[in-house]
Amino acid sequence: MPLVANSELPTFSRLQQEGQTVLAGAYALRQDIRAMHIGLLNMMPDAALAATERQFFRLVGESNQIAQFYLHPFTLDALERGPKGREHVERYYEPWEQIQEQGLDALIITGANVTQPDLSLEPFWKPLIQVIDWAHENVTSTLCSCLATHAVMQFRYGQTRSPLGFKRWGVYSHRVVDRTHPLVAGVNTRFDVPHSRFNHVSREQFEAAGLKVLAESEEAGVHLAVSEDEFRIVFFQGHPEYDLISLLKEYKREVKRYAAGERPDYPPVVQNYFSLKSQAILEEHREQLNLALARNEVPPEFPEQLIIEQLDNTWHDTAEAVINNWIGNVYQYTHIDRKRPFRDEVDPGNPLNRSRG
Repeated sequence: MPLVANSELPTFSRLQQEGQTVLAGAYALRQDIRAMHIGLLNMMPDAALAATERQFFRLVGESNQIAQFYLHPFTLDALERGPKGREHVERYYEPWEQIQEQGLDALIITGANVTQPDLSLEPFWKPLIQVIDWAHENVTSTLCSCLATHAVMQFRYGQTRSPLGFKRWGVYSHRVVDRTHPLVAGVNTRFDVPHSRFNHVSREQFEAAGLKVLAESEEAGVHLAVSEDEFRIVFFQGHPEYDLISLLKEYKREVKRYAAGERPDYPPVVQNYFSLKSQAILEEHREQLNLALARNEVPPEFPEQLIIEQLDNTWHDTAEAVINNWIGNVYQYTHIDRKRPFRDEVDPGNPLNRSRG
């Protein structure tokens, strides 16, 4: 069902141009359709702020549920932002106090850039805990992405992430390990997910915390897990929301950093993402770039368009299906079963009657 353009946020018009159904707020109010209010705590840096909005808004808008979706983006004041980022937030984002006052049906929390070896030293640490604690008591379900997953695992479950010693960077095959859970209903038993991180939380750590792992990769580890009650908190360790070109943009940025002398080594090729032809093009560009640097010449232009033509998206359909299941079960609880509270203990049966909304 459609997204509702409840503000002038440019993301709405961008998604409408892509073919997404977006209703004007005034028109939506005239429709006899249930509304769902979903918050997006966007902690990404300025350069990725709008792209992250689009990625998560797009997934929610593609959910095939009988509801109109009102998206409420907000961020944390503790996050450092430049002039453009501050302007975007001040103009289009909602204050945290307003989010608390009006309430939400569900919440999505993005990843963030970190600068400290220990997450508890980050300036966003305490404000993020406040948001997650509030959501735990007031929101049907919270979906944590990547860094948010690591933060919750540390402060709520005492499981601190470990450095990999390298960047886990690529698209990896995952296998569903619990096929009975409603979040993976109708999902392929094997599916791809992009990852982009230097740290990880292992399956042993998820299980030691009493959490249930739903999907994992032999190479990349756990991607999808849920809290003790199987729904209140949903954990992503990968990035299923990524666009086709997201990893390419990251790779291009790192190549430019190398060319500018901001990193000493040439970035490794993103795993399981580039075709053989693309890898050959990128290797040729590497040779030309190193030659230009040795001669103090202007570096060659990155062959972005040539690579885009060769890329394949092998993860979006599954991401859409999981978000569809998540939204459906949030709807089921908030509009049908809301009189039945969540239980603190793990229910060996189905947390939401094992039915989809």
